[in-house]
Amino acid sequence: MFIALAFIIMFVLMAIGVEIYISMGVASLFYLIFATDTPLNLIPNTMVDGVNNYSLLAIPFFILAGELMNRSGITLKLVNFTNFFIGKLKGGLAYSVVGVNVFSAGVSGSAPADCSAVSSVMLPAMKKDGYKESFSAAINASAATIGPIIPPSIPMVFLALLTNLSVGKLFLGGIIPGLMMGISLMLVLYIMMRKQDLPKVEVKRSWKEFIKLFKDTFFALIAPLIILFGIVFAITTITEVAILATAYVLFVGIFIYKKIKLKDLPKVFSDTALFSSTIMVLFSIVGIFSWMMAGERIGQRLGDWLLGMDLSPFLFLLLVNIFLLLIGMVMDALPAMLIFVPVLLPISIELGIDPIHFGVVVVLNLMIGLITPPVGALLFIVSKIGRVPFHEVARAVMPFIIALLIVLALTTYFPPLVTWIPNMLM
Repeated sequence: MFIALAFIIMFVLMAIGVEIYISMGVASLFYLIFATDTPLNLIPNTMVDGVNNYSLLAIPFFILAGELMNRSGITLKLVNFTNFFIGKLKGGLAYSVVGVNVFSAGVSGSAPADCSAVSSVMLPAMKKDGYKESFSAAINASAATIGPIIPPSIPMVFLALLTNLSVGKLFLGGIIPGLMMGISLMLVLYIMMRKQDLPKVEVKRSWKEFIKLFKDTFFALIAPLIILFGIVFAITTITEVAILATAYVLFVGIFIYKKIKLKDLPKVFSDTALFSSTIMVLFSIVGIFSWMMAGERIGQRLGDWLLGMDLSPFLFLLLVNIFLLLIGMVMDALPAMLIFVPVLLPISIELGIDPIHFGVVVVLNLMIGLITPPVGALLFIVSKIGRVPFHEVARAVMPFIIALLIVLALTTYFPPLVTWIPNMLM
């Protein structure tokens, strides 16, 4: 009874707009007071233990790397580099949005960060060239979902710390699905562009121009390689890779591209600290909430119930996809993983599903949720940046959601798309 009331309290608070960590904390406190005799002075210690993990440092450093990348002008250079190859296509700027997000995904690992950075550059340019504003906002939001699938990925770091899965394998498992997301979005663009009268990007194509552009973009392209090199060859921990990437982007921004001034750094660091704190505070609640779940044996009960239904792996994954897509419509990725993954992952393992495969499928589901109404966090971001009514963006994004759902289906039911690279390299 008390556990049910705790969950009702949590979801009601979330529904009225209370921050997720406060909602979970209040629900946990209610349970501890009325359903147990646990001393409340243990709560602060549990919260401190929740963030007392060296690997957690990877999250703020990846966020900082993304922030520095945007301020250093790397995003704009990647736009120019991408335009050189695909800008000549009809509606070339739309294709470039996808290409830039694939490149920038290799640095920040945050969908909101990528969405804000790329949209701030691309939406004004697309408006100037006559693109429909709702369409421009929709493709920018959709392409930003690639960021947390191609390594690095803040949701995958979160998932690894939550479940003790290998963060390196999760990162590598996202490479092929992430590239498939990019290809699927470009295929939708190709179909849509045939019916629209849109300009090509004026690009001078020659070896001389390519060499010049490559030299200008070279240092921007190196940042993702640093991260992949560290992961594949296991020469550093994930936290050390994040620190190295941050240091590299900072060096490039200050001394090579000279776009970052020392006076800018306090603002960059404070913005990063503020954004990181919203993630870290969730980890401080993990211990309390997990204790509540364990005390009521929620995971074991649900596991016994689902296993008692004698579900096949195929049907289980189908139900998980439907459930997570619905959850992703109304809840952010990190709290959704915090609540449901500790329950669902053991069941998937019991059914013989590879845990790395399952982890990537979970993250992919929740990234699609970021562009799915009625909430769709990325839709709100592009709506605000582009000053486009939310309902127009929500309508325009539907073809891209369908394309990403096809990628999700392929990833779900063809596990080698996820497991091949991790098994080969690690």
